[in-house]
Amino acid sequence: MKLPDNEIRDITKLLEEGKPLPDKYRFTLFGQERELELIWNGKTNEVTNVVLPFQTIEHVDEPRPENFRQDQADMFDLGTGRQLKGWTNKLIWGDNKHILSSLKGGPLREEIEEQGGIKLIYIDPPFDVGADFTMDIEIGEETLEREPNVLEEIAYRDTWGKGKDSFIAMIYERLSLMKDLLSNDGSIYVHSDWRVDSLIRTVMDEVFGSELHKNEIRWKRQPPRGAKAISKQFARSSDTMLFYTKSSDYIWNSQYKEYDQKYVKSKFTKNRDGRLYRIDNIGDYSKKSIEEFRRQDRIYDYPSGKVGLIRYLDEAKGEAITDIWSDVNDVNSQAKESTGYATQKPESLLVRIISASSNKGDLIADFFVGSGTTCAVAEKLGRKWIGSDLGKFSIHTSRKRLIDVQRQLKEEKKSYRAFEVLNLGRYERSYFVTGNTTLEEDQKTIQAKNKELAFDSLILHAYQSEKVDGFRTFRGKKNNRFVSIGPVDLPLSRGFAEEVIAECVEKNVTKADILAFEFEMGLFPNIQDEAKEKGVDIVLKYIPKDVFDKRAIENNEVAFHDVAYIEVKPHFRKNTIAVELLNYSVFYTQGSLTATEQNIKDGKSAVVVDNGQVLKVSKDKDGLVSRTPLTKQWSDWIDYWSVDFDFESKKELIKIKNDETGEFEDKWTGDYIFENEWQSFRTRQDRNLELKSIFFECRPGKRKIAIKVIDIFGNDTMKVIPVTIEGK
Repeated sequence: MKLPDNEIRDITKLLEEGKPLPDKYRFTLFGQERELELIWNGKTNEVTNVVLPFQTIEHVDEPRPENFRQDQADMFDLGTGRQLKGWTNKLIWGDNKHILSSLKGGPLREEIEEQGGIKLIYIDPPFDVGADFTMDIEIGEETLEREPNVLEEIAYRDTWGKGKDSFIAMIYERLSLMKDLLSNDGSIYVHSDWRVDSLIRTVMDEVFGSELHKNEIRWKRQPPRGAKAISKQFARSSDTMLFYTKSSDYIWNSQYKEYDQKYVKSKFTKNRDGRLYRIDNIGDYSKKSIEEFRRQDRIYDYPSGKVGLIRYLDEAKGEAITDIWSDVNDVNSQAKESTGYATQKPESLLVRIISASSNKGDLIADFFVGSGTTCAVAEKLGRKWIGSDLGKFSIHTSRKRLIDVQRQLKEEKKSYRAFEVLNLGRYERSYFVTGNTTLEEDQKTIQAKNKELAFDSLILHAYQSEKVDGFRTFRGKKNNRFVSIGPVDLPLSRGFAEEVIAECVEKNVTKADILAFEFEMGLFPNIQDEAKEKGVDIVLKYIPKDVFDKRAIENNEVAFHDVAYIEVKPHFRKNTIAVELLNYSVFYTQGSLTATEQNIKDGKSAVVVDNGQVLKVSKDKDGLVSRTPLTKQWSDWIDYWSVDFDFESKKELIKIKNDETGEFEDKWTGDYIFENEWQSFRTRQDRNLELKSIFFECRPGKRKIAIKVIDIFGNDTMKVIPVTIEGK
């Protein structure tokens, strides 16, 4: 379309002055192909393309044996229950934006495509920080609320920091990456509630196209009369699930439910043989079909001369499922499947979704995995799966649940797959701290560097250490120990720790503390042992959230606690070995004991964590305060522990792209994969914990045994011990 001269002059002037064009020119200049478009503050069509290597931290193949077990190093056959080959399910810890990007452009993409691609994605993205990151932990008969850690709070800030704009930006980028990973015949279900359903619907239309929107499913969560009254509005009792497909040709299996008994009684009649039947309109069947029905004695002749079609109840599939789901109740707190996870969805909900939009053997994914419901149901239904979450506690909860599923399927003599726990490992600190280093990004780089310096200064002040210069990895010094500080926005990686050790050796530093909010899974104690071999004493310490509390810093109340300590004892019996846990020490603090005692109301109580002790603080009606220890013994801190009876039997390989050939090549990290061969853990239904493993038969010779302990907060610690197995 040719514009009038005056409009051309106006547009030229605005462009020369660097001013935005009025909205009226959008469709005039660029056409009307998109009649509707979603716009938000800061919108960009750029989607991250960073590819980071996945590290395999743990491999869970066969669920734990209950009795004496033989070493199977040379016996990987069908009789052992171990998986010989094929797809291994994946549980991934990390930011799902970078997980999705690395799946899309990394070496795992080829493996996914070999499985036919991802056929179904179900996600339940965050919309309530309390529900998504806060968790109730049972200690005896009391409950301790686990607060979100710094990484989880940063994720929430990034999601909701600018209100709806930042939520839309977060979900838009992730949905764009998910669409790319979906197979052409794949589907996606996005779960939401009243707070975000309208936002997600508009984003889904933008990414997938409104023509590929199949259903807006309303799920009535509570049992009848379970909804709570709300002032001046109708009580809320339902969530929304948006169902889209990638193309018009997609997997679909119609779902049915049993007929309601009232409906059966009103519509069906017993014949002479006792079979229930009803008579339907004959419909548009051809004359030939009607003759075939008559030969089957399925035609009913009315006195008027009309005919009907006899339908038997025992042959009917049932009532077709509609987009209103009122027959799926929420998870009861006493149900066997309950994990105590606030956002947990019932397995029956996922059974319906997975059954409708996938077939046996298909690959399913959930990138906000929560308590692992999607993966657990996928395993039970014979599907392959990928699950990921930012929360380490989520990964831990899912791991326990999936091991339980393996045990159940094994007991029922049904097949199941191995799964592995992965990290987005070997983080490139320069990328995450400064972003891309192109010329256009110079200003952002300077800004990020200033923020990093301010963060380092804050931590050094809280740690009561002095600033030092001239080092690559050290930021301060406390007494005779140098201080290194991990990143604020991601777990401290092995690569980071190795840099610290290398500089220690290079500059004759013999003692160093490494501070971080979160540590990569499986990082310690191996990294400390490696440092010790090089003459370096490394101590890893957690940075508490209190560093952001000025009053806590001023009062010297900020406590940096060490990683946990494990003590074990091996037991030998001829050529077999068992492992016993003797001690486990933690040094956590959550909440201020002093502030709690001052602020608690008369007749009330609260639970706090003070230097590795969980305490119930109570105040009676007269204002008298008392403290009751809830962690009465060291084992109260343990939620899960497991054993690898031959730790160095499987090298950890990561795939790194060769810049010259463009191909991905295997590279040994120098570490080993933890083969989870025996485990004991607590569930909501069973709080007991065994402290001694079974006896495991081993080949004679030297080997290393690894013991992994996960505490009630979801933090993992590992200990490796050398042993010598005598011959028979």
